Amino acid sequence: MAITDIPMLSMLRTRLQWSQERQRVLAENVANADTPHYRARDLVSPKFETPAPGATGPLTTVPLARTDSGHMPGSGQTGSGFRSERGSNYEVRPSGNSVNLEQEMMKVAANQMDYQSVAALYTRSLSLIKTALGKG
Repeated sequence: MAITDIPMLSMLRTRLQWSQERQRVLAENVANADTPHYRARDLVSPKFETPAPGATGPLTTVPLARTDSGHMPGSGQTGSGFRSERGSNYEVRPSGNSVNLEQEMMKVAANQMDYQSVAALYTRSLSLIKTALGKG
């Protein structure tokens, strides 16, 4: 069994990737704080639910293929595997911008703490596996 097949490590790795992508989205929000008509975005947190009984493997979605560069991309095709969320609960300034720097910085700090805790869990899980194998 490969280490990538261990569900716990796979979930932690997915959460780390989600945190990295969320950091990118939040940084875009902060960078566009003065851009007229820019709407703040955020990512939906990944759900780690157990697969349905009888499922043989991990569930994946089939991506849409663009056969011509003139075709419009499908919804949600931003190059990221995570769903984007545009909230309607953001304040909108007269310029049409909905970025609130205080909220964005709080989200960045919370995201950083989440990333650090998941990275620590991942590191400890790997060291437990090394100990179990007699390598640590």
